[in-house]
Amino acid sequence: PSVTLFWVLAVKRPPMITTQPESVTVFSVEDLVMTCEAIGNPLPIFRWTKDGEEFDPSSDPELKYQGKYVCYASNELGTAVSNEAILNTDAPPTQQKEKKVSLKAEEGNSMVLKCNPPQSSMEPIIHWMDWRLHHILLSERVVVGKDGNLYFAYLTTEDSRDDYTCNVQYLATRTILAKEPITLTVNPSNSVLRNRRPHMMRPTESHSTYHALRGQTIELECIVQGLPTPKVSWLRKDGELFESRTTKEMFNRRLRFSNISESDGGEYQCIAENSQGKATHTYFVTVEASPYWTIEPVSQLYAPGETVKLDCQADGIPSPTISWTINGIPLSATDKDPRRSLMPSGSLILEDVNFGDTAIYQCQASNKHGTILTNANVYVIELPPQILTEDGNQYTVAEGQKASLECETFGSPKPKVICTSSLLADPRVNQLTTGGLEIFNVTHNDKGTYTCFVLNSNLSVSAELEVLNRTVILSPPQALKVQPGNTAIFTCQSLVDSKLSSPSIQWKKNGQNLSESHSDEKYTFDGSDLIIANVEPGDEGVYTCQVITKLDLAEANSTLTLCDRPDPPVLLQITDPKHRAVTLSWTPGDDHNSPVLEYVIEFEDQALKQRGWEELKKVGGNKKRASLTLWPYMSYRFRVIAINDVDKSDPSKPSEIHNTPAEAPDNNPEDVRSESTDPDTLVITWEDMDKRNFNGPNFKYRVLWRRVVGSGPNWHTNYTTAPPFTVNDIGNFSAFEIKVQAVNEEGDGPEPDPVIGYSGEDFPLEAPMDVGVVLMNSTTIRVTWAAVDKETVRGHLLGYKIYLTRTGSRGHHRGRRAKESESTVVVETGANEEKKVISDLRPYSHYTLAVTVFNSKGEGPPSEPVVLLLVPGPPTSLMLDSPSETEMTLHWTPPGQPNGVLIGYLLQYQQIVESDDSPMQVETIDDPTVTHLTLKGLDRHSHYRFYLRGRTHAGDGEPIKREGATMLDGAPPANITTSVGENSVNFSWVAKKRHRNVIITFRLCHVSADGGNWKKTEKVNSSQSFYQLQGLTPGSHYRLRFSYRVTEVQPSFATQGWFIGVVSAIVLLLLILLILCFIKRSKGGKYSVKDKEEGPMDSECYIMFL
Repeated sequence: PSVTLFWVLAVKRPPMITTQPESVTVFSVEDLVMTCEAIGNPLPIFRWTKDGEEFDPSSDPELKYQGKYVCYASNELGTAVSNEAILNTDAPPTQQKEKKVSLKAEEGNSMVLKCNPPQSSMEPIIHWMDWRLHHILLSERVVVGKDGNLYFAYLTTEDSRDDYTCNVQYLATRTILAKEPITLTVNPSNSVLRNRRPHMMRPTESHSTYHALRGQTIELECIVQGLPTPKVSWLRKDGELFESRTTKEMFNRRLRFSNISESDGGEYQCIAENSQGKATHTYFVTVEASPYWTIEPVSQLYAPGETVKLDCQADGIPSPTISWTINGIPLSATDKDPRRSLMPSGSLILEDVNFGDTAIYQCQASNKHGTILTNANVYVIELPPQILTEDGNQYTVAEGQKASLECETFGSPKPKVICTSSLLADPRVNQLTTGGLEIFNVTHNDKGTYTCFVLNSNLSVSAELEVLNRTVILSPPQALKVQPGNTAIFTCQSLVDSKLSSPSIQWKKNGQNLSESHSDEKYTFDGSDLIIANVEPGDEGVYTCQVITKLDLAEANSTLTLCDRPDPPVLLQITDPKHRAVTLSWTPGDDHNSPVLEYVIEFEDQALKQRGWEELKKVGGNKKRASLTLWPYMSYRFRVIAINDVDKSDPSKPSEIHNTPAEAPDNNPEDVRSESTDPDTLVITWEDMDKRNFNGPNFKYRVLWRRVVGSGPNWHTNYTTAPPFTVNDIGNFSAFEIKVQAVNEEGDGPEPDPVIGYSGEDFPLEAPMDVGVVLMNSTTIRVTWAAVDKETVRGHLLGYKIYLTRTGSRGHHRGRRAKESESTVVVETGANEEKKVISDLRPYSHYTLAVTVFNSKGEGPPSEPVVLLLVPGPPTSLMLDSPSETEMTLHWTPPGQPNGVLIGYLLQYQQIVESDDSPMQVETIDDPTVTHLTLKGLDRHSHYRFYLRGRTHAGDGEPIKREGATMLDGAPPANITTSVGENSVNFSWVAKKRHRNVIITFRLCHVSADGGNWKKTEKVNSSQSFYQLQGLTPGSHYRLRFSYRVTEVQPSFATQGWFIGVVSAIVLLLLILLILCFIKRSKGGKYSVKDKEEGPMDSECYIMFL
């Protein structure tokens, strides 16, 4: 490779201009420097032309350098030509003598302070300052125009000062010229400042045309006057105004285009608005273009006999013309050559080239805005092919990127190169003329080895392509709306390929990189978060998160918008007054980037200011007016509050006062009724009307009444200003028609409908009759009575009251008596009820009962008292004892609540059979001191149910119930004791007596503690009281468990007495027969065995150690 490189470098090369001369403006000959640099082999020789003529600086005695210059660089292979450079000369700006300017104006007027910078080819930078070199504070009201003047939308007295100084800065000459200070005196206005609609100060016309060239930076400007200060906005009338293409400066007074393009041409309008109206100006922007290349000819080596095609195309507005030169000589000035042709597209074709065609060809594009030129080398030579790209290169790209695999060759004729890959047919793959390979939108399937071959040779190189996962943003920053002073946090979560190192995160604001703040802590970077502290208006904008790796970049945008509660509406106006309505309109205040959701209209009644402001109506946030319904005879002031998602605004300034005329009342008072409490009076009352419904002056109520029966059609009338109204000497509880009408000076309210009212009630005269009581159970009674005559009620019958007075219970317990305190329960009923069930009484108590009738005034006399005698409660306890197989002794204690004097007991009992129809046996005990009783002749095989009740003169009490039998049920043995031997265990227990005719057998089950099957012993009768378990292994552990079975022996007729005599006779006969035969023993009964159950005697297992 080193030999090849030396050989390539040793080849002659045509000149190539590396530094182009640039157009320049100079202010002295000493500043004149125009540079032209070129490379080539042999080294090129330079010459210049000025305005198309050969130029030698030493031959220009007048030193007139202003003109158009072109540089030529030549060697034996051709001449390269530079772009045209224009040299201008100018005198540096100088300070001019000026008169001191003093201006006077009235507060509220607009004003322009002129700067008048010196004329110069340089663009000045204007700074308005005071004598201490502090900048004049600019705002929407005070701005600097592109002409350098200082514009005031309106003046305030604070604008008065004598040191308004315009400082003009020229960067090229590093000059700052301070103009003469201007004195401005603002006289305060003697009257209230009058608002003025917006008016254009610059430009003054309604429309203008702006011409621009592609690539330039231009600014459209609208400066306006008006009071209050107008707001300026911009729109594109023939399309969308893209924020990415423009920026707004000088408080929206300027619309700036950086690098303007043809697509930016169109119609733009600035709109200035305030509460008084709006003004507009329209710009017609025309964008033309100097020539610019779309296709440039390529310098290349050619072999003799090849055809050369030099493509050259340019665009511009107007469209440029294409021309060619050879070594700087126009094509038309050279000898005609049939091998050379010029295509309509601008391409130049050279056929069958030879060594003599080696030259530098210039393509030139021109229109009225300028000329551009480019050089293309045609070098006819014969050289063997070479691959200059190293073998074994490795390329690493991220998925979705473009992979460029290089295969640079050298030779003449140009080597033909092919690449081996199955992807060549893929539209994503592009084989370059230089030999390289481009793969667009790379996927993981594209990774692998690629080989580049030179045709008709053994030259080749290979390259390895590795494809990694693309970087993705998993959680992009979200658009934020933040109130001023709060903190905004943008989060940007990403995922990168594991083979890549950790990415860097770059945050941008409006395309400009952000750096972490250290002094004011404005911006803090916390991992993937951007934290913006103390958000203020200057922080609004588009924020971009860029996740950057060494291979790729992923980014996501979001916006930060300041929002706050809205400003209050302004300029409230009352229009379109009608009978009871007006229209209120207003001008919305600034919504601070949070749209107004609704407006709340409030009013203040000037006659009732103590009520404060009250809500009248709500309308949507898109409304600017509301129709309001009003009350007559009121003095209104209105205000409006705006509400958005953040909060509600301050109230607007109140409107002017609006008065509505008086009218007759629209309605009458509601809830007219009588509330008569004293006898012989009629009290008429109603709900007092709200003063807003008075509708006029001298408001009062007209009260009318007459008897329902016997009064005739005439109404009694009186007036009052407030309820209630009382009529005296009118009788007890008489029915009246009553009505109340609202009246004022303008007339009467609508005719009211009468309602029925009553004069005052008196206490009822009579008590309910025929009071009866039915005892339903020990805690519930039913009370009945006869309805009273309504004439005796002397009022509205509201119902009845039942008084139950508990007088206690009288006991008979161990000879002692007790008296309990009295308590009364009152139960109310409805007016139409004549019976009532009363529950939850205290059982077995004595009560006295009386009934009264009541109305609104009170209760009448009580009925004759009824005494309730309640039966005793059940005995406190009942125990059963069986002294023999046919006897049962009952033991009891007296009732705890005898509810009177006990006179004895009543015992009832019966056998328990399946059919539940056995007869009830009764025993009456007349001695109340008896507490036990023995029953004889009971069936030892039966169970019995016993009922025992206490008795008083009021009757038999509640029973206590028990069940029992004279014989005990069979049960397994209990309290088993064990004694462990060497290879056996002894068990012993106490056998139970007087069981029924049952046989209780049980088994022992044992198993070794270390496992195995359970083993059972033979059955053991529980009457034995002893058992020995044998055959155990010494030194072993055993687990034991018991199971038992109860076997009942059914009695047979053989146990009956009559049968015993017969058997005795038979036995005597058998004794005689036994002498002759043999003795045979026979059992005395036949047994029917019934297994009842077999179950574990104890749920626990015994562990036995031997």
